[in-house]
Amino acid sequence: MEDLAGIHKRLTFQGIEIQAVHDGTADSILIGIRGLVGQMQREDGAKKVRRGMAGVIRDGRHAGGRAYGYRAVPGKPGELEIVEDEAAIVRRIFTAYAAGRTPRDIAHDLNRENVRPPRGQRWNASTINGNAQRGAGLIFNELYAGRIVWNKVRMVKDPDTGKRLSRPNPRDEWQSIEAPQVRIVERSIWEQAHALKTKKSHLASHVKRRAPHLLSGLLRCGCCGSGMSVHDRDKTGKTRIRCSAVRESGSCSNRRIIYLRDIERLVLSGMAEELKDPRLIETYVRGYNSERERLAGDAVAVRARLTAKRDRIEGERQRNIDLVIKYVISEEDAKQRIGELKEERLRVEAEMAALEEAPVPIALHPSALDRYIGAVKALAETMAGHSKAEDDRGSLVEDFRALVHSVTVHPKCPWKGFEVEVKGRLATLIGGEVFPEAHHNSGGYVVAGEGLEPPTPGL
Repeated sequence: MEDLAGIHKRLTFQGIEIQAVHDGTADSILIGIRGLVGQMQREDGAKKVRRGMAGVIRDGRHAGGRAYGYRAVPGKPGELEIVEDEAAIVRRIFTAYAAGRTPRDIAHDLNRENVRPPRGQRWNASTINGNAQRGAGLIFNELYAGRIVWNKVRMVKDPDTGKRLSRPNPRDEWQSIEAPQVRIVERSIWEQAHALKTKKSHLASHVKRRAPHLLSGLLRCGCCGSGMSVHDRDKTGKTRIRCSAVRESGSCSNRRIIYLRDIERLVLSGMAEELKDPRLIETYVRGYNSERERLAGDAVAVRARLTAKRDRIEGERQRNIDLVIKYVISEEDAKQRIGELKEERLRVEAEMAALEEAPVPIALHPSALDRYIGAVKALAETMAGHSKAEDDRGSLVEDFRALVHSVTVHPKCPWKGFEVEVKGRLATLIGGEVFPEAHHNSGGYVVAGEGLEPPTPGL
């Protein structure tokens, strides 16, 4: 309707008439009628096409679209056959992803081996990762698990450019059917890969990828606050870093280039030294007990409120029973209300029974300090060995990074070294800074940040 009306308006402005073979000169009424009929036929044709495609899916055939690992069978519409060379690549990708490799690493390997991608010239992480909302990408393509899914997206036309664009449909509109004859990936591998994908989907974007170094993404320049990134590697292969603002915009005065291992060594040794301070665990226990006392007070208040509610319900129930006994109201009239009050009292009593006992504050035993210091030493030694490994992306490093908010590097005068400020995640629990300032041989000091939770559920 819009196209025909627009053409008529513009031609009329130019003094040009539209002559119809059967209807003569087209006026505004004829243009409106013909535009409406054309629009209805167009929409009706689209519905019939979609209805036909839905019937193809119900028959267990594929409704169209090129999928990597398959090709159409000539003369048999909707039937697919597996391309073994591409299917082997699909199995390799799923196996590597289920084993914990990132899509970017997998894509790098395939490009290095000159494996032909589904489209374009190079494999990308997005080719493997796909889009969960649209169900696109190798990881989300259920065809590999022997299941045909249709109606994931719908096509709409941009009214300004005329280009066709795809929009994702709600999942309750998707149609699917089992097709074991086209399965490429084993069910166990498929489920393992998707369990890993689901787990990663709940993570923040900056922790979905494994960090290549112990402090990747945590380093900050002490002069301008920008991040610090890898500058180069020396002849021995040691990594050196510098302020990112110097390389990107030249807006920072800190042009020092520092070995990454020196920063990691200073952070680990500094944290181990400061964590040994008995005042840290004493402050922790003090904050822990304060929280337990607060929870105890809340539990007492909740129990008192439930007790008062139970007594009020029981009092009303007794009053209704007395009115029945005194023949003020009939037994039939009071029976339903008395039953409701009894059920409500039982629910309140169940809530009271479910309440946990009030937490009891803990005392700091002298031997706890010795065990704590021993654990800190063992952790420092383990982390030091982990940080020197060629591949330092293990789970222990991930746990360590979860405890560190940022590491700020403060350069000193030339040939005077640098200082490191580590902000951890403890201040929320204890209500302030934990670590006293201390200077080590290489010039580092450590302070606390925020966020570490105590080892008790619910606190």
